[in-house]
Amino acid sequence: MPYYILLSNLTDEGWKTVREKPERIKEVNKELEALGVRVITQYAVLGPYDFVNIVEAPNNETIAKVSIELGSRGTIKITSMAAIPIDDFIASVKKR
Repeated sequence: MPYYILLSNLTDEGWKTVREKPERIKEVNKELEALGVRVITQYAVLGPYDFVNIVEAPNNETIAKVSIELGSRGTIKITSMAAIPIDDFIASVKKR
């Protein structure tokens, strides 16, 4: 299955939710699974983003659906990037 990197920023409402109920983060991960996305790893980070998630999903459309579903709640903004495992990338370059 393809890999994706999700970079996210919480809105003011999102920070309020996390402060009041930090375990909500893991509840959202279960919602992702219900949408067909497997969270491989997740980090809270310092810098321009609040969280970095590495996920697997069947296709771009599934990731778009996740972004719309979560973003429509007004608690988070997500930047999604497709990721190619380095061995797959090297193999594709060698095929030229």
